[in-house]
Amino acid sequence: MVKPRLKKTNRGEIPQELYERAANVVITENAKVRTIARQYGMRHVSLRRFVIAKKNNKNPQVGYHPHNKVFTFEQERELVDYCTTSSKLYFELSPKDLRKLAYQFVQKNGCTFPTGWKELQMASEDWLTAFLKRNPSLSIRTPESTSSARAMNFNRENVSKFFDNLAGVLERYSYQPKNIYNIDETGCTTVQKPNKIIARKGVKQVGAITSQERGTLVRVCVAINALGNSVPPMFIFPLQIYNEHFVRDGPPGCIGTGNKSGWTQEETFLIFIKHFANYAKPTPTDPVLVTLDNHCSHLSVPVIDFCKENNITLLTFPPHTSHKLEPLDRGVFGPFKKFFNNECDQWMKMNPGKRMTIYNLQALVKEALPLALTPKNITGVFRCSGIWPLNRNIFTEDEFAPSNVTDRPIETFENLVEAENLVQTVDPSRPSTSRDPLTPPRPSNAKNVNASSARTSYENCICTRTNSALAKS
Repeated sequence: MVKPRLKKTNRGEIPQELYERAANVVITENAKVRTIARQYGMRHVSLRRFVIAKKNNKNPQVGYHPHNKVFTFEQERELVDYCTTSSKLYFELSPKDLRKLAYQFVQKNGCTFPTGWKELQMASEDWLTAFLKRNPSLSIRTPESTSSARAMNFNRENVSKFFDNLAGVLERYSYQPKNIYNIDETGCTTVQKPNKIIARKGVKQVGAITSQERGTLVRVCVAINALGNSVPPMFIFPLQIYNEHFVRDGPPGCIGTGNKSGWTQEETFLIFIKHFANYAKPTPTDPVLVTLDNHCSHLSVPVIDFCKENNITLLTFPPHTSHKLEPLDRGVFGPFKKFFNNECDQWMKMNPGKRMTIYNLQALVKEALPLALTPKNITGVFRCSGIWPLNRNIFTEDEFAPSNVTDRPIETFENLVEAENLVQTVDPSRPSTSRDPLTPPRPSNAKNVNASSARTSYENCICTRTNSALAKS
């Protein structure tokens, strides 16, 4: 690739405004061009050319202008707009795609182009480099993986329904920031992602030590509130037999449990919601609002009954929208994973020859989690998700643009479905992050469930509280 040429003089760098002032002095005061050029620090030949152009009512331009540009300014602006729009729709162009598009564009407009483009059937790498340099609003980025389900479901209709539900419960119970919580879980593995290191230049492959090829996953349940506080986490081990000493080195106040799959299930989430209630301390006069994803393990009948009896309101996010609406996903779990990987790297260096097991993760989480759960960070993620302070216009139209490709509203029930007619099943092999919708009503001959007071809202929002006014409604 051709290197950019370094200028050795300041020619072409004098601004146009300075030439305008010098030319006006020459024309109005009938001054000598050489004298004025010397005063303004410019070449007299350039100033003379500028003065002659102004006297002839032309529009003189200063500086160097490329003589071999393939596209005009307006045509390049069209390419920039196309790249920007494609990126907003999650159908972005790779550098090679842009080079092919430029070749097709130049053929359509009949522009003169280098002969090498015809051989490659695309623009050259030099053109791409110069194009990005002329348009600093564009850059080559590594995109974040976003599933098509998330792109489709994060649309204006689904988000508006969620904020309608949120505004309704906030208006009904007048929650304060200390009573607005978000609960979710993330995974910690015994095989960390190594950080970048300094190595000798020219080496094709650089290695870093990890415990094993494939790690074992331990789930960590976390709860935060809009005031900036957090609840001690709960660890879910992939073990059927759990002992309390497993979390001996974990964060203060943390608890643990285990099951065969190691993922969140109905029984494990019920344990955590009871642990959460011990710290949130909801009362009839000081209730608590919990926002969480709509996985079936979070919405089981025992969990709903417990929340109803203990003044806890559950508000679920629409399916596949937690990457934008959930505070923990927006800015807590990402930094936590980074700090956790750093702690794992340090552990591997301090324990050469040893393998990291699931019993070592608690001490590492103890060091990494407080770095991510800072009050400033927690309040910031509640603000950027629009939950507190309530801001239903927090998301711009550009963020809804991917849903326009395959716009589809959220699937809703036409009526309220009583919990007696609802089956809550959990597949242990499926993670809670799959955010499966609730299963349809069970057959009428199935065994009854003791959950006569629980309801499921068709807006994908479950709000249950021990409140006489709600019971009468």
